[in-house]
Amino acid sequence: MKKLVQTFRNIWTIEELRNKIIVTLALVLTYRFGTHIVLPGIDPNKIEAAANSAKSNGLLGIFDMFAGGAFSQASILALGIMPYISASIFMQLMTILVPQLQKVQKEGESGRKKINQWTRYLTVIVTLFQAGAYVAYLNSPGYAEAILPAYKPFFWFSTVVTLTAGTLFVMWLGERIQDKGLGNGTSIIIMVGILARLPQSIIQEFGAKGVSGGGGLLIFLIEIAILVSIIMGLIILVQGVRKIPVNYAKQIIGSRQFGGARQFLPVKVNSAGVMPIIFAQAIMFLPTLVSFTNLDSASGIVKIFNDHSNAWYMLIYSVMVIGFTFLYTALIFNPKQIAEDLKRNNGFVPGVKPGQPTADYIGAIMDKITLPGAIFLALVGILPGFAQRLGVTQGFSTFFGGTSLLIMVGVVLDTLQQIETYLLMRQYDGLMNSGRVQGRQGVTSTTI
Repeated sequence: MKKLVQTFRNIWTIEELRNKIIVTLALVLTYRFGTHIVLPGIDPNKIEAAANSAKSNGLLGIFDMFAGGAFSQASILALGIMPYISASIFMQLMTILVPQLQKVQKEGESGRKKINQWTRYLTVIVTLFQAGAYVAYLNSPGYAEAILPAYKPFFWFSTVVTLTAGTLFVMWLGERIQDKGLGNGTSIIIMVGILARLPQSIIQEFGAKGVSGGGGLLIFLIEIAILVSIIMGLIILVQGVRKIPVNYAKQIIGSRQFGGARQFLPVKVNSAGVMPIIFAQAIMFLPTLVSFTNLDSASGIVKIFNDHSNAWYMLIYSVMVIGFTFLYTALIFNPKQIAEDLKRNNGFVPGVKPGQPTADYIGAIMDKITLPGAIFLALVGILPGFAQRLGVTQGFSTFFGGTSLLIMVGVVLDTLQQIETYLLMRQYDGLMNSGRVQGRQGVTSTTI
């Protein structure tokens, strides 16, 4: 305990790190304040009643979770950072699939600025479409009663403009956190939105177990212990790497010798991050659209794909997560490029010829470690469904796995890694006993 207090004291004594923490907290509080401001023309009392009676599932539930409840409360920041995330994912995929964009990306800092600017333009377009769809959602039964009658002629235009400005403001906050604060700005905003619902979910779960009686408090404590165990397992998944030994040839320049050191190429067990779960949830939401048709089988299909605790839903969802994990890993991980970079820098894997044999070797290792990572990721994705089947309330069950827990763990580890770097640079003890927190891919720089 004394060492922990000393570590926090060391963190606060580093002026640059202290300023970054203060800026991050200020910007996060600004974002949370904005989520409580209701759209013009909306009766706050009626919209709160409509939000309590509505059940957001599928993509709507994801939007509301990432926005910290602002989506269901008709806030000026209702769309949150999601349009920017969608645009970033699209641009990331295009830079992989389109050769022209690959060339722009390889231009260095200037290329990165161009792609970021195109991403911002695309964010505006995506936000306009999503804002129009959100207006239609607010005009649906339940929410329509909250719109003031005198404001209805102007409601569509003002709401679209306000939501677009709100999303651009959140995007600006994320960029400011990235530049002036601590951690990945977009990831921090998403994590704060998710964590905002945690206290209420815990209170609801505690109340439900207290009313049930018969050892309800003991069951609640067991659930907390299980949640902690799941988080520990998820940390292992996120931090897990397979180290491939790499040797570099010795070079003698003048009287000095360079190279000859043995290093490791870390290959992550879960290179795809949270993207397979997001893709799978988006695809699983599509079959529920048949509820708007007159098909006789519509009710049965909706029942399967709208109930996350349904056995068929969990089976199909697991298969899709595993499939998307392999697909997305293949898109972002290029063994051939890695082999070429090693060859260009006089590096080689011991016992493997440079060039294509090295690419095949790295690819084979990637396939072997991706399978257990994909299975574990699928298990994490369906854990909320198992929790619901075991009697956990729907709100609290979302924190037992799935997108929310994976994002929270990833963002916290990424932020800790940055703090660790500052401490070690100032020759302080790190946050961990080893003094190191392994680096990881950002949750939502372009990948969530």
